[in-house]
Amino acid sequence: MAGFRHRAPAFVDIAMVAHPSVTLIVDLSDDDGIVYGAHGRSEKGSAFVGLLPGEVHAAGTLGECLQVRLSPVAAARAFGPSAELTGTVASFADVWGRGAGHFEDRLRGAVSWDERFAIVVEVLGRRLDASVDAEVAHTWQRTFASRGRLRVDGLASEVGWSRKRLWARFRSQLGITPKRAAQLVRFDHAAHLLAAGRAVAAVAAESGYVDQSHLHREVTAFAGTTPAVIAAAPWLAIDDIAWPSTPRK
Repeated sequence: MAGFRHRAPAFVDIAMVAHPSVTLIVDLSDDDGIVYGAHGRSEKGSAFVGLLPGEVHAAGTLGECLQVRLSPVAAARAFGPSAELTGTVASFADVWGRGAGHFEDRLRGAVSWDERFAIVVEVLGRRLDASVDAEVAHTWQRTFASRGRLRVDGLASEVGWSRKRLWARFRSQLGITPKRAAQLVRFDHAAHLLAAGRAVAAVAAESGYVDQSHLHREVTAFAGTTPAVIAAAPWLAIDDIAWPSTPRK
């Protein structure tokens, strides 16, 4: 989780880059709030951004928002099969269902970000009811930990399933095939290296791409832009601050 506060009254428009998670953004603004544009339509206020959402922009004066990144496994356990969220931006209320307004009101009434984070942990924890196969969860965890470098056949052998069964169960529960998941995780790793200022050739080699052209094609496929534009993406540039790998002291 991360909390964001934008104090300047100026209008902003931020391109959201594909990420290997389902992202919940709770709009806590007191003014006009946030508008999300995707696939020729827009959603105002709190929203879920699914896996592979395509070209998505968040615009507005932004004010305050709380962002929660859920692994596809956690999202499936909390909200049912992630296939319904893949490739979409959906309104918060449509996905959350009953109690959405009360949840937002509790977050707005909290006096600190820490209190808001605690509320999210409490409420989401009560929703983790839907079942996800242990084999599917293991495959996702291994894919993420390896930065998308493991082959599907090897992962199927690890969990004792056929490649066909793993492919079908993974896609039905997480909304994405194992191969596409690996590509997304690999892209995310490369995108963050680019945002950190690494050279394109070095990023391609370190991330497991055949060459720079391969990296360019994958970046275009996932983000609709070039590695040079990804390197300057504000959505990624703040990640080391908003989502530090080690606790800040």
